[in-house]
Amino acid sequence: MKVFGLPRRGARGTRGTDRTAPTRLAARDLLAEAVSGLLQRPARSALTALGTVLGVGAFVAVLGLTATASSQIDARFDALSATEVTVEDVGGGRPGATGLSFPADADRRIGQLNGVRAAGVYWPVDLADDTVRAAPVGPRRTGEQVAVVAASAGAVAAAAPHFAQGRGFDQWHDSTARQVAVIGSGTAARLGITTLDTQPAVFIGGRPFAVIGIVDEVQRKADLLLSVTVPRGTAAKLWGEPGRERARMLIVTRLGAARQVAAEAPLALDATHPEHFRPLPPPDPRALRGGVSSDLDQLFLLLAGICLVIGTAGIANTTLVAVLERVGEIGLRRALGARRRHITAQFLAESASLGLLGGLVGTSLGVLTVLGVAVGRNWTPVIDPVTVAAAPAIGLATGLLAGAYPAWRATRIQPAEALRR
Repeated sequence: MKVFGLPRRGARGTRGTDRTAPTRLAARDLLAEAVSGLLQRPARSALTALGTVLGVGAFVAVLGLTATASSQIDARFDALSATEVTVEDVGGGRPGATGLSFPADADRRIGQLNGVRAAGVYWPVDLADDTVRAAPVGPRRTGEQVAVVAASAGAVAAAAPHFAQGRGFDQWHDSTARQVAVIGSGTAARLGITTLDTQPAVFIGGRPFAVIGIVDEVQRKADLLLSVTVPRGTAAKLWGEPGRERARMLIVTRLGAARQVAAEAPLALDATHPEHFRPLPPPDPRALRGGVSSDLDQLFLLLAGICLVIGTAGIANTTLVAVLERVGEIGLRRALGARRRHITAQFLAESASLGLLGGLVGTSLGVLTVLGVAVGRNWTPVIDPVTVAAAPAIGLATGLLAGAYPAWRATRIQPAEALRR
């Protein structure tokens, strides 16, 4: 125990008498007292620091995982959203008088633009009898209500489908109005079509269409998995041009070319009436990423803040209990010359040590969490060094805040009353 206020002989006062030296508490002694107080109750100290460990660990892990996920979000936006352009057929000032503004060779015209990888026209077919059957005869209830989509060969290619069986139709099927169809795996299961070896057909409004491909996955236009897709030329011949819903064009570009292609597409489709088309360029991936990152930050930082509040309450409670348990010790220190600021510094040092220890352990666990998730997902981990440096300081500040009230309570203990207990 540090002894305070021992008289120093030989000190000369104003009247030649001895004077008591002012008491001091060196930083080394203060640190030793704080460490000794923690080691006297190691289990309690560990459990007390647990809240800070969780809070700081969540803080580091959240910011690290958010930054890491943001880089992956960027990559996906670049691969999909940033390379997709949609062109709507608005029909100019008289949409009712123009059934289809896209020319027959729209795929070829857009395909000649620099940066275009695939492009095609599609629209939902408006049928009076939209029941699709796998047999030519039978009651209506044996059919399925399935969406029928008219699409050019380029539109099917732009969707980047994966065929479980068969293949997609091509320009020859489109130009010659062949009655062929590509169906999604979900539609095939509903109609009982499991293989193409038997050359199955579907009947749309009583008309047979040979199934030449079954799609089980697409990168774009996911609704094709639940639809029956027929060639554009076939749909126009059998059912006419688009009705209530107008046609659209899906364009897939190379990275960085989407906005330029969107600006050029209306003129490439119809130089005399570009107003018939409205291009929809992809959103800015930076703004979209910023919105996603902001939402993640706010949500998980709130959780980290709650953990820190719990940690603060735990440290404050434990420090206050320690003050009540050590009333005799505090009284003895005061009797030996310790001042109130020394008592305050002692308990603040103990609570700050708990917070700093929890901050260091929490920072380590947070970094390990980010690295583990990144390795498991085959991502590149992204951790801001400022976050790693600031996290232990947050733990230290938490400990200081938690120890303020118990330290103040300790200074209010009167030495005489404490020694009588």
